[in-house]
Order: sequence, then structure tokens, then C-alpha cells
Amino acid sequence: MLDKEVILIGYSGHGFVVAETALLCGLKLNGYTEIHEIALNPFKLEYLGFESDANFEEWKTDKNYILGIGDNKIRVKVANLIRSRKKKIVNVMHPQSSVSKTCQMGEGNFVSKNVSINALARIGDYCILNTASIIEHECTIGNGVHIAPGAVLAGNVTVGDLSFIGANAVVKQGVRIGKNVTIGAGTVVLNDIADNQKIVGNPGRSL
Repeated sequence: MLDKEVILIGYSGHGFVVAETALLCGLKLNGYTEIHEIALNPFKLEYLGFESDANFEEWKTDKNYILGIGDNKIRVKVANLIRSRKKKIVNVMHPQSSVSKTCQMGEGNFVSKNVSINALARIGDYCILNTASIIEHECTIGNGVHIAPGAVLAGNVTVGDLSFIGANAVVKQGVRIGKNVTIGAGTVVLNDIADNQKIVGNPGRSL
């Protein structure tokens, strides 16, 4: 039963979605961490303190962790803190998502409702694959990536670490997107994108 007991890191916005999904998956939420206790607590979770505080007591327990942080860089930073404490970060995958048995997936990922991940896709660590996004065959997603609601990655797309693919964006098959790239909502990406770019429009262009 212990592997079902988890602590939620980050409990607002995206964290609410992760919390609800975790409960649907049968996980037991032992509480949440934030800098301060929050007023809006839809799932009546116990406030456990802030994971970066020197006196954070939960490091002494054997509980696992799930990530409720939407910001890519902060999520990866916190994940590295958890791992430095020799703790496990588990995946949360909505029961109504579809994940190929041939998909290779790392740890600490969130797969939302109606997501489709197809054959031979590879997903790194600490990613968000948000509502109804599509990751087609043989795509490779790096670490700390966020694929926003409704985004479509056609076959054999590569997305580098810490990149963000906006809501309803479409990426053509075979395209390579670099690290720390932001693709705006509704953008159509037809060509490779270098690191640290911001791309918008149809067809996509650099800002």
C-alpha cells in the first residue's frame, strides 16, 4: 500500500488537475506542499509545509511524490530536489488516456484525460502531456516538457528539454524542436526549430 501513498508538490491551477487525476488512479494523497497554506483546498488535503524548508519533516518518511507544478523550470528544479533526497517521483496517468504498450516513459510525468501516446514514443522525465494532446508514433519528448491541451505532434517529432508546445499547436512529422522553445497556441510548425526560440503563427515564425 505504501507505493500508493503520495505527497503532491504544488497545489494550485495545474496541481488541482493532478490531484483529481491521482485520486481517480487510486493514489492516496497524504497532503500537499506550498510556500504557504492555501485557502482554496478543493480536495481537503493536509498542508505539509514547503519542501525547500530546512525543517521539512516529510523527508523522513518513505512516501512517494507527484508533481503539480505547471512551470517547466520550477518543476524540474523541484524534481531534482526530491531526487537528491533519494525519494521516488511517480507518474500520474488519467484512466481515460491511451498510452501505447511500446511507449518508453520516464518518471514524474503527468498524462491528462484523453491524451493519446502512440507506438514507440519516448517520453522523458517530469513532463506534462495535457488534456487531449496527441503524441504520434516514434516521437521523442525530452525532460521537463509541457505539451498543452489539444496540441498534435505528428510522427517522429523530437521536442527538446524544457520546451512548451502551446494549446492546439500542430507540429509536422519529422520536425525537430530544440531545448527551451516556446510554441504559441495554435501555431503550425513545419520546419525544425533551434534552441531558445519563440514561435507563433501559421506557418510558425520566430518572434
